[in-house]
Amino acid sequence: MAKKSLLSKKEKTPAKEQTSTSTAVAFDAKDLARNAALEVAEQRDQVGGFVSVDFDDDNRVATYLFEAKLSGYKGWRWCITIAKVDADAQPTICDVVVLPGPDALRAPEWIPYRDRILPGDVGVGDIVPSSLDDTRLVAGAQALPQDEDLDTAMAIELGLGRARVMSIEGRDQAAKRWYDGERGPNAPVAQSAPKPCHSCGFFIPIAGSLRSTFGVCANAISPDDARVVSVDHGCGAHSEATFTEPVLN
Repeated sequence: MAKKSLLSKKEKTPAKEQTSTSTAVAFDAKDLARNAALEVAEQRDQVGGFVSVDFDDDNRVATYLFEAKLSGYKGWRWCITIAKVDADAQPTICDVVVLPGPDALRAPEWIPYRDRILPGDVGVGDIVPSSLDDTRLVAGAQALPQDEDLDTAMAIELGLGRARVMSIEGRDQAAKRWYDGERGPNAPVAQSAPKPCHSCGFFIPIAGSLRSTFGVCANAISPDDARVVSVDHGCGAHSEATFTEPVLN
């Protein structure tokens, strides 16, 4: 038996009025409904004031709502369903539950675990299960030749190489993340650098399809040491940022 929703809905276009063929008169069982809620509640003050009552089209099933004064359940309501099968029958309690009202405090929508992982969440000993439908990865057979040290056909024939490699989408995401981040050309340290990384002696280009755009810094005194930087990044520890002795007269 479906109940009417307690949550607010968008207004619908008025439909044509339908005349009910039922001759049953709506019954009053508010006291019965309240007593049913009081019997379920642990304390009497957990059942608040009367909110509303809704009847089905035949006036045989009523849903009574009372405020639920439960800790941690702000805006929730006691929902008591009562049925009366005919004019001579006594109202019968069908169920007593607590349901959220339109302004109820509710838990946020569930987010899959893999979508909740943020940079820095993975610590020592943590394992993040991989996903077979990760769009950042493709089968190793689809690797770009320039991204692998071995010839692709030979690697497949010999059973070498990796089971999965980065897809074009995955590489594009990584490149954009790196380039727009703190080790790209727009970082404050790069804006004030004397020269870009591509002309620095400590710059080591990476292999593969991203070689023309990124490399690794190998300057121990640089803030970007051992990190991937863009070719147009820079810092004050550039190898050619030499100091000229002042000429004394």
